[in-house]
Amino acid sequence: PAPYDVVEALTDLEVTNDDSERDAFQMNFTLGKEPLTDYGLLRDGLLDPPNRVIILVTFGVLPQVLIDGIITRHEVIPGNRPGQSQLKVTGEDISLQLDFEEKSVVYRNMSDSDIVTYILGTYGLVPDVTRTSEIPTEVQRVTTQQKSDLHFITQKLGARNSFRFYVEPTDVPTVNRAYWGPETRGGAPQPSLNHDMGSETNLDEIRFGLDALAPATPRVSVTEPNTRQSIPIPLPGSILPSLAGQPISALRTTVPRDTANLSLAQGLLRALTAASGGADAVDASGVLDAVRYGRALRARRPVEMHGVGYRNGGTYYVKQVKHVIRRGEYKQHFQLVREGTGATGL
Repeated sequence: PAPYDVVEALTDLEVTNDDSERDAFQMNFTLGKEPLTDYGLLRDGLLDPPNRVIILVTFGVLPQVLIDGIITRHEVIPGNRPGQSQLKVTGEDISLQLDFEEKSVVYRNMSDSDIVTYILGTYGLVPDVTRTSEIPTEVQRVTTQQKSDLHFITQKLGARNSFRFYVEPTDVPTVNRAYWGPETRGGAPQPSLNHDMGSETNLDEIRFGLDALAPATPRVSVTEPNTRQSIPIPLPGSILPSLAGQPISALRTTVPRDTANLSLAQGLLRALTAASGGADAVDASGVLDAVRYGRALRARRPVEMHGVGYRNGGTYYVKQVKHVIRRGEYKQHFQLVREGTGATGL
């Protein structure tokens, strides 16, 4: 646990849990300067980069880790009066350590999933890796790495399989799950967000939007290696579960690049991923009272919305949550998305 003087000096903090970016945090402290010496919080180096920080909240007896991260920067803002000096400490989640060192490595006779599992094991992360079936021989392909582990896993292996990668904390401090696999929006919904429902209300603000230009239909083709003819890939449907009762039809058509040399299976996966990634026509944003909600809302998971009518109600995918904590106040600013309007099954 942080020392008493650190906790006492903390004025507020923010933790951003994001679907498509690394999670991040910012902590703000008041600085007191001791006579003839340095600021107290800076003297012992606890808040210096690259120290590790774990921020957790407890609702009743249930602890939830918001972020397990690494300090990347601190900023000192001196004040002219006592108590006005500030220290801002920012950082990113623990996946940042995969980006510290660029490497030159060759992987022979290994599937992409085996390579990812091997790399994650060197960092003490709990791997949640989707298996890939292709194990190329040296004659077919030799996989080489010329960048950092993070860039290699996300930009090369992830792009080749249309997979996503992220690291998020478990409810056990210092234990982090590393996910590498297709985007998924399934699973049991989190406790519902309630608007205008009397004592059950937990939303302070909510607004909804619909962008008809957001959905797009991808046109993907691959090249047959022997005849060099272009083969169009049919699009059977989204790989993501349907969250809306009335999906918004796509008005636009896109052509994903760098697909000619993919196999038929990889081309189909690229087409499905492109279609799913551009399908979110409806968004919702608002502010949640964490005390009334009774837990931390998580990104990368579904959540139910109640009390906003049929058109806006139902299940959404949580794209981002920003936890804002001050003395006596804990708010969660969220962004939700889905492919259309109306709840499913109604």
